[in-house]
Amino acid sequence: MDLRKNTLFIVVLLILAACSQNPGEGERVIEAELVPYTVSKDLAEIKEDGVLHAITIYSSTSYFLYKGMPMGFEYELLSRLAEHLDLELEITIAEDIDELFTLLNEGEGDLIAYGLTITEPRKQLVHFTDYHYVTHQALVQRMPDNWRSLPGYKIDRQVISNTLELADDTVWVRENSSYSQRLQNLQDEIGARIPVAHIDGNVPTDEIIRMVVEGEIDRTVADYNIAAINKTYYPILHIDTRISFSQRIAWAVRQNSPELLQAINAWIREEKKEDDYYVIYNKYFKNTKSFRGRIQSDFFSKNGNKISRYDPIIQKNAAQIGWDWRFLSSQVYQESQFDPQATSWVGAGGLIQLMPATAKEVGVTNRFNPEQNLRGGVRYLEKMRANFDSVEDSIQKVKFTLAAFNCGAGHVYDAMRLAEKHGKDPTIWDGHVEEYLLKLMDKEYYYDEVVRHGFVRGTEPYNYVRDIFLRYEHYKKFIES
Repeated sequence: MDLRKNTLFIVVLLILAACSQNPGEGERVIEAELVPYTVSKDLAEIKEDGVLHAITIYSSTSYFLYKGMPMGFEYELLSRLAEHLDLELEITIAEDIDELFTLLNEGEGDLIAYGLTITEPRKQLVHFTDYHYVTHQALVQRMPDNWRSLPGYKIDRQVISNTLELADDTVWVRENSSYSQRLQNLQDEIGARIPVAHIDGNVPTDEIIRMVVEGEIDRTVADYNIAAINKTYYPILHIDTRISFSQRIAWAVRQNSPELLQAINAWIREEKKEDDYYVIYNKYFKNTKSFRGRIQSDFFSKNGNKISRYDPIIQKNAAQIGWDWRFLSSQVYQESQFDPQATSWVGAGGLIQLMPATAKEVGVTNRFNPEQNLRGGVRYLEKMRANFDSVEDSIQKVKFTLAAFNCGAGHVYDAMRLAEKHGKDPTIWDGHVEEYLLKLMDKEYYYDEVVRHGFVRGTEPYNYVRDIFLRYEHYKKFIES
């Protein structure tokens, strides 16, 4: 593993060194076959696996957790892409841009789903998809202290408003980023040295912008759309000094995945014909109110280790049943999205959605009291779990428990009997009992002699279990246990 990483790192350095030279002055082109691919996996193999493995970076626009819900421009588009390809989605978070390329070429992911600037050096390492949007790089600096009382022309005099003024003024950027490359090229264009100070590669752009705001550094470079959305929360930022021409921002795949590239590009072209695509873009790069609300919230994952205001109650009750509190949080989100007053169309109410009869059964007198509701919900989960002593695997038992909580233990027993009758293992949920719970929507199966509780809308418990586990995977990425 280390040897492969070192090999890739050397190739990246060679490419970046070539990029720093002027075109026509011996720029070296690295042939694609020299890229040290360690896997060969295209769309057919991905579909056989059934999972789209995507690599991204944790940031306030790409992928994050807010009020218990995974969000982000990349996340939403990836979810749509995975659904389009009929694949499950699994996301790996890279520490920095360098690791994006390392993980991709080592097969830890099938595509880089992050806003990468398309550059010639990077095109030697990967194949870029059709671009998602066009932006330009802007200098990010602070306004003068008295900027609110100054006319625009006086502000321009006190900030760097022309790239020529960057000579001998330090700019802080991530090493090996497109921003660093652009500053290197800009030195040649203006014929003067621009001191560049490098920041650790795992510090995201929005965090570096915050460092400018707080005076830890004087200036940085960012894509204009990211700088602009941050300026809505930090009005002291000056972002009007342009340091690049328009640039295309895209995702990337390995150069030996042409079928995947073709499928993604076809999907992007179709998506761009729909309003939803632009609604998603505006949600993360234009909707200033939404952005301000997120980054001010205690329940924005970049602000702390919180999922909801009910974390302490959930943690206490998760200990009672022996579950990870983040997992119980995922179930509570599934039930009510953390709204203690939520009521379903069938009359279930509260954080974990107890029916009146169930609440009475577990000693809850007020379903809309969060403490009572969660305590009663966990008691009911324990009762459901007791029905599946024959299930030895602990994870499988949790899945049976969740399904029974959702649709009733009787229907789950029916699916277990059907599974056994048809040669499946009645103690395994995945691919066995879950399939027969789905079949209980068909007359052929719910009239079977082994079925005692009749029809059930099996898609509801099926999706219920899957959604809770998938959301839990997101929670584990952002929230410490």
